[in-house]
Amino acid sequence: MTSTLIGASLALLFAVSASAQTPVPVAPSVPAAADAVPAETVSIVMTTSEGPITLALEKARAPLTTANFLRYVDQKRLDGVTFYRAMNLGQGTGLIQGGPQNDPKRILKPVAHEPTSKTGLSHVDGTISLARLAPGTATADFFITIGPVLSLDAAPAGSGDTAGYAAFGHVVAGMDVVKRILGAPTSATAGVGVMKGQMIAAPVKILTVRRAQ
Repeated sequence: MTSTLIGASLALLFAVSASAQTPVPVAPSVPAAADAVPAETVSIVMTTSEGPITLALEKARAPLTTANFLRYVDQKRLDGVTFYRAMNLGQGTGLIQGGPQNDPKRILKPVAHEPTSKTGLSHVDGTISLARLAPGTATADFFITIGPVLSLDAAPAGSGDTAGYAAFGHVVAGMDVVKRILGAPTSATAGVGVMKGQMIAAPVKILTVRRAQ
């Protein structure tokens, strides 16, 4: 594992670890406007060795992040990568992380950061979001939340990581696969510092990622 990957993963870890110390808040219920039009989305299917995961990417609300991810999908740069990390926060919450792990043969230029305060999205159950170090450094490593992990949303000044992480879609089918990956055995020795114990012992292969027909 490269030092860059370790740094990027640690940045994500610290944000999530803070939420593990206190009860995870429940996403508020917001009534939809009567004339609200569903946001435009793009469906993709992530076929893993544990089964398929279908996601709806928010093309209208998170256009930069979605376009970035679709570049990797259309160029088949995510075929053969893995889910390599499972962070279990307890009480049915956590996240799984996957991607090319900064493989120079796979990654493209970083994408500008789209905070949840701009997109209106939130890290509720089944959200897909980009892992990053500093805002604007994200490439293709991503994570999917299990249960609400709202500490990853953009926050008001003075209350933690104000930039948050760039949520850009949600799982529409296959949460059973996501939960199964979260429950995969982890190595007791792999990982650095606070990441120790979170690296999946036998990483789950992502066979293909394609736009849904």
